[in-house]
Amino acid sequence: MDKAGAAEPKEPKTARGEATRQALLGAAEKVIGRQGYAEASIGAITREAGVAQGTFYIYFKGKDEVFSELVGDMGRVLRRTIAEATAGISDRLLAEREGLRAFLTFVAGHPELYRIVQEALFVDPDAYRAYFSTFADGYREGLESAAATGEIRPGDADIRAWALMGIARSLGERAVVFGKTTPIDEVVDCVHDLFVHGLRR
Repeated sequence: MDKAGAAEPKEPKTARGEATRQALLGAAEKVIGRQGYAEASIGAITREAGVAQGTFYIYFKGKDEVFSELVGDMGRVLRRTIAEATAGISDRLLAEREGLRAFLTFVAGHPELYRIVQEALFVDPDAYRAYFSTFADGYREGLESAAATGEIRPGDADIRAWALMGIARSLGERAVVFGKTTPIDEVVDCVHDLFVHGLRR
């Protein structure tokens, strides 16, 4: 069991089964992301995936399970994406810049999935809490390590982690929900300047 108390995702026994499961997840991402959890149906998900409706139940117990899996999947994939983008960067401030770039690029490519995570606060609060708590735990450890080696000034790593996560989340919402189309590189440069110099003149 994970932090949210949900069972670990079922692993299909064949490559074909895994492909079908991934197709269902991808379809659920699109359908639930577009329509919202309440309006989305399993029939719409299976039509989007191009499989029979009964096939859905081979991999998921119901809409609630596929929804929770989408939230957990976004967290896993996004953490891996950011880790790969920042691998080998020893300067913490540069790592922050490239991590933010990776996050915003991922969100731009998965707007429906981003909306699903936002909706999880009401649909599956445990999955929502686990999603952000897991991010915060890793973030805090990275900041503590950077402070210990003198890369950044000492400070409360937990508060800093949540503050930096809040910046990234708000910028993702700015793009996905409010439709702001500022190029990602411009957004990243602006935020990096804020990280480095603050607001003081």
